[in-house]
Amino acid sequence: MSKNQQQMQRRSFQVFRTVGLAIDPVHVGTGGARLGRVDNTIVRDPATRIPKIPGSSLAGVHRAYAAMALEDERCSLTDEERKQRGWTQPFYPNHAGQDPDNKNDGTGPINAVFGHKSFAGLAAFSDAQLVLFPVASREGPLWVTSPSALRFVGANATIDEANRNKAQRSGKKATVNLGWLHLEADCWMDLQAVKDALRTFGVPDNLCKDLRVVARLVLVSDKIFGHVVNSNLEVRTSVAINPATGAAEDRALFTYEAVPRGSVLAWDVTCRDPRHFPDKRSAPTVTNTQQVHDVVAKAHPLLAALGIGGMGTRGMGRLEVLAVGGAQ
Repeated sequence: MSKNQQQMQRRSFQVFRTVGLAIDPVHVGTGGARLGRVDNTIVRDPATRIPKIPGSSLAGVHRAYAAMALEDERCSLTDEERKQRGWTQPFYPNHAGQDPDNKNDGTGPINAVFGHKSFAGLAAFSDAQLVLFPVASREGPLWVTSPSALRFVGANATIDEANRNKAQRSGKKATVNLGWLHLEADCWMDLQAVKDALRTFGVPDNLCKDLRVVARLVLVSDKIFGHVVNSNLEVRTSVAINPATGAAEDRALFTYEAVPRGSVLAWDVTCRDPRHFPDKRSAPTVTNTQQVHDVVAKAHPLLAALGIGGMGTRGMGRLEVLAVGGAQ
């Protein structure tokens, strides 16, 4: 047995830090309208007021999509193979979180990983936090970040007190345009170390041809980062359509906001060791923390195809997982 395998056997839990790229705007609403700039707002951190994706939202879509993926895999097996694995019951929709007919028997990898009735499940999701936020400027798109945001991907950056109202970026001293904010920009001294950390973690050098992310990084203080993000969210306007006339419904105009396409987010998936929870739900397919995360990861392709949050019929929600725990 290798040293890494021995260490994994001794762990009570393992944290898989995940980085995702919004390939569509993402709208995870607060559940109702509020007075303010838009009618339907998105979820924000109560302390920093920076938008985030709640862990409950991540857990819900991962469960549903993992159940879909495992159901496709189950259907490809023979009856004898299903019986050997204990996969005699359909995973979707029985194990996807909605079970109105009470057909979920509590067994299988989905119930073991995501929980069932009195069992909380082996995987826990943190909130997804913004790491890099795209902002349109007169020189093209820039990706803005802050010292606190970079810590999510293990990159260290600092802004001293004397320069807290300035930006840092590569190149000579200049002025950087971030929407309504014009900031003096100094040369980012530890930029290369941050770029290397982002590349190691799987953040791509470019989203498309000639659009390099790591070459367009701008560092601002945590306080300014919140203002930049909230001032540059995507805001859309929609109206309800009268089905009888096919025209816009009177007084049915509403606005909603979203985290823009090109945003990079990070979240943690904490996987507990199944051996500490002897239960028939975990047997026989989930026996260690890596296998717990393997079940979670089955949802990643569907997350990039079907998305997360609301307004999915309006071109929102797709989130591509770039890497887990470092470059894949």
